[in-house]
Amino acid sequence: MRQRIYVWQIPVRLTHWVNAISIVILSFTGYFIGNPWLFVARRETYASFFMGTVRFVHFAAAFIFLASVLLRTYWAVAGNPWSSWRGLFPFLTKRGRQSMLHAFQYYFFLRRDPPETIGHNALAGMTYAIIVLLYGMIIFSGVALFGELHPESLWARLTGWIFLFVSSPQIRLTHHVIMYLLIIFAIYHIYVAWLIDMEEANGLMSSIFSGFKFLHPDQSPDWIEPDASPAPAAGKASSHAD
Repeated sequence: MRQRIYVWQIPVRLTHWVNAISIVILSFTGYFIGNPWLFVARRETYASFFMGTVRFVHFAAAFIFLASVLLRTYWAVAGNPWSSWRGLFPFLTKRGRQSMLHAFQYYFFLRRDPPETIGHNALAGMTYAIIVLLYGMIIFSGVALFGELHPESLWARLTGWIFLFVSSPQIRLTHHVIMYLLIIFAIYHIYVAWLIDMEEANGLMSSIFSGFKFLHPDQSPDWIEPDASPAPAAGKASSHAD
């Protein structure tokens, strides 16, 4: 009999899906801005401002993405242990390093049993640290390019100094390369989430919608939890508020 545990709080699930949708929109519109692949006949009424519309959608999605990342950053401090910023640095603790080794051995077929965790395993947490870094870089480069077009704006004052060290084409190239890296990660992320869901049968895929995972009653505490007390009982875990 498995216990039902509330793991992913509303801000975690909300920002996950906002980020996912924003990245899809930003990737399509960003690629079009950099390499227009669609020709619109001049006789169409919207042809004269088609690129302008694409750019507006891109900028709107970018600011929504920025707000989502800021909310998730706040919740990394205010949320439960499984949403904590500590999950990005598993190598700082002995339990974290042990969990990383277990996950590494599993992913490279050196052991058969998957790392059963309530939240993310330690190796996944370290991967998300890289993703957070990429988020910061793509946001900064995007804001810098936006500020270059609006030299009197706050964005230009915050990021304009970067052009003293690198050129605008280099910033634009970095922006595009990170986009491709995030697309590759998204494909890998979906595959691994599906794999772990089937291996552990813990409802991982559905948990990003409901917030709940289903774990063995004798599930050991996660490496990220502050103490080594047993996992909460089903009734207590299910009653946690967002």
